[in-house]
This record gives sequence, structure tokens and C-alpha cells, in this order.
Amino acid sequence: MAADSQKQPVQPRDARIVSLILQSLGVEDYDPKVVHQLLEFAHRYTSDVFQDSLIYAEHAGKSDLDLDDIQLAIQGRVNHSFTTPPPKEFLLELAQEKNKQPLPLIPEKYGIRLPADKHCLTGINFSIVPDAPPPPRPTLDKSSSMMIDTQETLVDVEPSQSSASQPTATTSTEPVKRGRDAMEDDDYDF
Repeated sequence: MAADSQKQPVQPRDARIVSLILQSLGVEDYDPKVVHQLLEFAHRYTSDVFQDSLIYAEHAGKSDLDLDDIQLAIQGRVNHSFTTPPPKEFLLELAQEKNKQPLPLIPEKYGIRLPADKHCLTGINFSIVPDAPPPPRPTLDKSSSMMIDTQETLVDVEPSQSSASQPTATTSTEPVKRGRDAMEDDDYDF
């Protein structure tokens, strides 16, 4: 008898009640985690209903909860969280209305027939805006252009015959674009 009590762990009362409810509904084979999920759902639902009913009682100026506050909170939860499917008659009318429209004709071409690109997952769903041309440079008088020339002096590194490279200054209006070094290329090779 002591061995039987060691095999089955002791369940809390609420977990046993949920298990009995599942058995009464004819559910025999279920994962034990389902009981924990249902307990969590019941706890969350109940605490939300009580919090809402406290808010309704406070709004009404009451110091204690009333049955009307709890019923109002339950009705608000039902309307907010749970939805019923539309009636069968409504769905039948909707299906008949949709089925009145004839299907489009099948085109006479070979190969895979796909819907229009906008309805396919492989269709392009974005557009690329081309690069705008650079704005024109404003014309300046000579004194201001001399100041710009002195500020746009760039340093280029040119390899020489020796192992050390000497920086040389060049004056250019275009910025010098630096290519990737051999070391950087190795970083991207797999």
C-alpha cells in the first residue's frame, strides 16, 4: 500500500477537479501539462474578472463588490475574449453569393499556372526608388572657393617600392573612395 502512494504524486485539489472534469467529458488520453494549462487559464480568467469587477464597483462609488459588478465583468470578458462563430445560415448565404460569380477562364498556355504576381508569395511586394542625382554645387565667388580648396585636401596612401608607404597630399574636389584591403577580403571568405 505504501508503494502505491509513492508511484502517484499527490495532486492539488484544483488539479484533481480539472482531471475529473476532463474524464467526465470523455477525455481519457491527455498530457499532464494540459491540467496545468487549464488551471493557469482558470486562474487568469478569474483574477481578470475580479479586477474588472473591482473597477466597476469603484466607478459606481461602492466600497464592496456586488453580484451585479461581477456579472458585468463576466459579460465584458465574454464579449471581449470569446467570440461565437457566425450562424450556419449566414455562412450558407455568403457561400451562395460568392459562388454566383463564375470562375475566370483558364488561359491557353503551357507551364505552371499561377495567379497574378500581387497574389503570389514570390511576387515583388516592394519598389526600389532609384538614387537621386546629387544636388548641384552652388556657385561661389573666388574668396570662398579658395577656402573650400584648402579644406578639401585629402591624403592618399600610395604603395612605393620599399616596405613603408609615404602619404602624399592631393587636392581634389571628389572624395577618394577606399577599396577593401586584402585583409578585409579574408574576413568575408568562408
